[in-house]
Amino acid sequence: MQNQSTKIREIFTSIQGEGPYIGQKHIFVRFCKCNLNCDYCDTDFNSKNAQVYDIYKLFNELDKINCEVVSFTGGEPLMDVAFLKDFLKSFKVGLNKKIYLETNGILYEYLNEIIDYIDIISMDIKLQSATGQPNRFIHNKEFLRIATKKETFIKVVFDENIIQEEIDFCTNIAKKYGILLVLQPKMPINEKLNLEEIYNKFFEKYENIRLIPQVHKYLNLA
Repeated sequence: MQNQSTKIREIFTSIQGEGPYIGQKHIFVRFCKCNLNCDYCDTDFNSKNAQVYDIYKLFNELDKINCEVVSFTGGEPLMDVAFLKDFLKSFKVGLNKKIYLETNGILYEYLNEIIDYIDIISMDIKLQSATGQPNRFIHNKEFLRIATKKETFIKVVFDENIIQEEIDFCTNIAKKYGILLVLQPKMPINEKLNLEEIYNKFFEKYENIRLIPQVHKYLNLA
C-alpha cells in the first residue's frame, strides 16, 4: 500500500440537492482537479482553503462524522484515482459508509480501477450545447458499460440550446441499460427555456426520467 496524498478543496456535510437522492444528508469531499472547463461550472478550484490529505487523515476526518453516505465530487474525482483506490481499498470496510461518486462520465479507464469499491454513481453526460465542451459520447458509452455494474443514474444539465442529437443519445443510452435519466436545467434558469417542452422530447423516447433542478440552491444550502 502506498501512502498517497492529494489536495482536497473542502469537506462538509449538507443535504444532497441533485438527482434521486435529494434530501439525504451526505458528506461531500470536493477534489480540486478537473479534466473539463464547463461554461456553467461554479467551483473555485483555486481556493486558498484547500488542504493536502493523505489516506489516513481523510479516514479520520470522515470517520468522526455521523452520516451514512460519502459523496466524492469535484471537479472530477477520478482525476485522483490513485488516491481514491488506495483510500477505498484500505478503509472502505472500516468507514462503513456508502460511497457515492459524482463524475463527468469520461474517464472510464480510471473508473475500472475502483468500481469494486463504489456503491452509487451519478454520471453526467456533458452536452456541448450547455457546457461549451465537445460531446464525448464514445467515452460515455464505455463509462456506462463499466458503471452499470453498480447502482447508476445519468444526469444531464441542459439549457435552451439542447439539440435533438443530444436528446437521442441520452435517451438511447439510458434505455439500453434501463437506468434513471435525470434532467437538470442549467442554473439560473433562462426565461426562454420551456422546461415542459424539453421534458416531453425526452419522455417521447424514454419514460424513466425525472426533471430535477438544483434544489440546494433554492434552499440556500452548500
